[in-house]
Amino acid sequence: MRSLKWILILAAVLGLSSCATEGKRQMTALERAQYAWTAAIRWGDIPGAWKQLDPDYRTQHALTDIVVSRYKLVEVTGYTVMDSNTLGPEDFERTIDITVVTKKDMSARNVTYNERWHYDAESKAWWVTSGLPNFWEGH
Repeated sequence: MRSLKWILILAAVLGLSSCATEGKRQMTALERAQYAWTAAIRWGDIPGAWKQLDPDYRTQHALTDIVVSRYKLVEVTGYTVMDSNTLGPEDFERTIDITVVTKKDMSARNVTYNERWHYDAESKAWWVTSGLPNFWEGH
């Protein structure tokens, strides 16, 4: 009876540690995805950023040559995380302050971008669900 008790305790501990490991693995994947997304936006790699958008979003919105050429008119000179929130086990949000310079006249402005992430358990990937940053809103 005593050994059964220890076996049950050990099974419970191992079960909890595997849950913690899965959560940690998801967070590490989120951090890697956010790093890649930030780099793509920061360096103007719009096709690269596009690949990190949720597949459903990509189906509903086209990445045309006109869209890509529009992003080439600006340069991102700053990408600062202002706030971040866990919205649930599979959803995460960051508020980003992006400094954008228009190449034509070198005018700079700051844009607030609410970046939303969702974890898809089937593909085991974090996807951006908020679309590409809109550098022209209100401008």
